[in-house]
Amino acid sequence: MPPKTNPLKLNPLQSRTLVLLQEMARYPEMGTPVQDSDGDVFLSRIPHPHGDHFHIGRKVVSASDATGLHNEAVWVALERKGLVKSSFPYALTITKAGIAYDTGLSAQILHGSDH
Repeated sequence: MPPKTNPLKLNPLQSRTLVLLQEMARYPEMGTPVQDSDGDVFLSRIPHPHGDHFHIGRKVVSASDATGLHNEAVWVALERKGLVKSSFPYALTITKAGIAYDTGLSAQILHGSDH
């Protein structure tokens, strides 16, 4: 039996936000591995859009896909599901489970950049 898609029943806003947090965790300038953890990453630089988009490393993200980054209810829901540890609005830690969760949305949200 194949793994269940979206086993934690994340809503679309939560899923989009998690994809962005996962991508941020890949970049040392945005995320710091948490000592004495099993793969958690501390994120203290949550980006803000400039115009209709923003950048995560070399990826470009539409501002409309990022509304959950500054939404306390989304952070609370992701924390309740064990995917992040929230210090809203300043920072959060994405857990190993959050990094590993497959939303299936990366290709739809994260776009290559030429600038």
